[in-house]
Amino acid sequence: MPRPILASLDPSAVAHNLSRVRECAPRSRVWAVVKADAYGHGIEAVYPALASADGFALLEIGEAARIRALGWTGPILLLEGFFDAADLEAVLELKLTPVLHDDAQIDMLLGMRPSAPVDVFVKFNTGMNRLGYTDGRGRKAVERLRAASEVGTVGLMMHFPEADLPDGVAGPLGRFEAETAGLPGPRSMANSASVLLHPATHADWVRPGILLYGGSPTGDRDGPAFDLKPAMELTSELIAVQQLAPGEAAGYGQRFVAQRPTRVGVVACGYADGYPRHAPDGTPVMVAGRRCALAGRVSMDMLTVDITDAPEAGIGSRVELFGRHLAVDEVARHCGTIGYELMCAVAPRVKRRVGFGEAG
Repeated sequence: MPRPILASLDPSAVAHNLSRVRECAPRSRVWAVVKADAYGHGIEAVYPALASADGFALLEIGEAARIRALGWTGPILLLEGFFDAADLEAVLELKLTPVLHDDAQIDMLLGMRPSAPVDVFVKFNTGMNRLGYTDGRGRKAVERLRAASEVGTVGLMMHFPEADLPDGVAGPLGRFEAETAGLPGPRSMANSASVLLHPATHADWVRPGILLYGGSPTGDRDGPAFDLKPAMELTSELIAVQQLAPGEAAGYGQRFVAQRPTRVGVVACGYADGYPRHAPDGTPVMVAGRRCALAGRVSMDMLTVDITDAPEAGIGSRVELFGRHLAVDEVARHCGTIGYELMCAVAPRVKRRVGFGEAG
């Protein structure tokens, strides 16, 4: 019998969250971002729920091939573009739309002399300082591409570093507008946070990522606060129960010390399953439908929870690490990280299924 840990996926939640994007940005086309294997959910699992998007956005050539194999014939945006000639050959074969952020990529594209024009986006650096053109070089790149017969539509793109803040888009947006003033072509600026919070950034294409999977793009609110539904639920069971007297400890390093007679439930989930090892005591865990608290250091295959106030909990009781009743964003805040990381971190050894099971 396999270990009881399970990652359940709900495509209907993904479809609902996509509809929220349409409500927030009704005049924009939607790139559904499925990088990192759809944020850990699995491209094949979420594809039916996202097939009504206008395009897909991702990083890996292999992921693009999987989207094509599922029957998608529309546009696919390659967010970091290509890195060598072999990548570019696949870009042409799969009819991808690469994002170009460097003159070397343009040189490579034009040097390949593709048989049909390739649509591209040019990335402008407006403060993130990762990828993109600055100091007028982006305008020159756009003009060069527009003059090339090898290139079709030339789009214009940027990325906000602080779209989760109320005043986080004004500066980058102003720089982007100044850099691209008078340039034709579709524009794409809005990530998940700006889709929800900043209508002025929506433009021609929006690029929602985390919100499609029910996670919050802000640090202070959970996904349900934006009427988003969680698309992943990580569950397991109690596999043992220990009774601790006051002064006794649990786990490596004896970090948790009982202050009262304490029942500790042992959960079949550890850092090898993707649960963060650095999760502190007090991190919420749902056991038998009750909120309980992590008690002791997470080990490779197990973690321990204080179930003293859940007297009905025992061996076999259902445990929810995050999901419908415990927002991934809340768990992430306790762990000093973001929900994105917890979703993407679920390990390959964790069994997955499509559809949520019984609540508990």
